Amino acid sequence: MERTEAQLRDKLLQAEFEPELVEQAIAYVKSYGYLDDERYVRNYIEVRQSQKSRRQLEQELQYRKGVPKELIQKVYEELEPADEKVLIRRLLEKKYYDPQTCEERERQRLIASLLRKGFQMRDILDVMKNE
Repeated sequence: MERTEAQLRDKLLQAEFEPELVEQAIAYVKSYGYLDDERYVRNYIEVRQSQKSRRQLEQELQYRKGVPKELIQKVYEELEPADEKVLIRRLLEKKYYDPQTCEERERQRLIASLLRKGFQMRDILDVMKNE
């Protein structure tokens, strides 16, 4: 199971290893290429970008996995961006969204749900308008 540097550090500190030993262990595994945050971020994004918004992935990596925001931005610049409108369309289809029969209250609920998932309002409205 692959981990980020922050996750490994936390795990070793929870196991009550001395902080100096933790840093030595991290340096050791990094020297052999077993620990590479950039590779981890790239794989994480490539696997999940067809299911989650960019903002949601950034938040997961930064706050749950402990990856620096700068590294996430760097990897995103190198990767081919996913078309979030396709993902929004897929999520709306999954919810059986039909613009002709959808009531305003239901439409607002769907928009709120997509916003919570990290999608941009303009992308959501574009997709809903073009359906």
